[in-house]
Amino acid sequence: MRLVHELERHVAEEQSLFRKQLLREDIARLGKLRELARSARDRNAFMKAGMRIGWTQGDLRTHEIREPLEALLGFVYQYETGTGGGEQEARINSAWVAVHRARMERLVGCLSTPAPKPID
Repeated sequence: MRLVHELERHVAEEQSLFRKQLLREDIARLGKLRELARSARDRNAFMKAGMRIGWTQGDLRTHEIREPLEALLGFVYQYETGTGGGEQEARINSAWVAVHRARMERLVGCLSTPAPKPID
């Protein structure tokens, strides 16, 4: 899968240890998805399992990125099972950008929320 190779290239070039770790985690998630697609009894089982592989911390906020994530999962399933056309790599890449953007928006939103005031 081209996306995995691209992410691996980014890991090799990335200077930030934090970003490197995020990239490694994403590569591992994509590896899990590929394995799930090959071993799932059907598309529905894959979709259900693929939603719960740690897209957000403890998958507590994964429902917030459901729409772009379901698109990515569908394209990965088609790619791995050979049921998609020749454009699957491009579809996967586009869906990945949408998932990554949605996750980063949630992360930044969490980090930018002011801390609660201490109780006197």
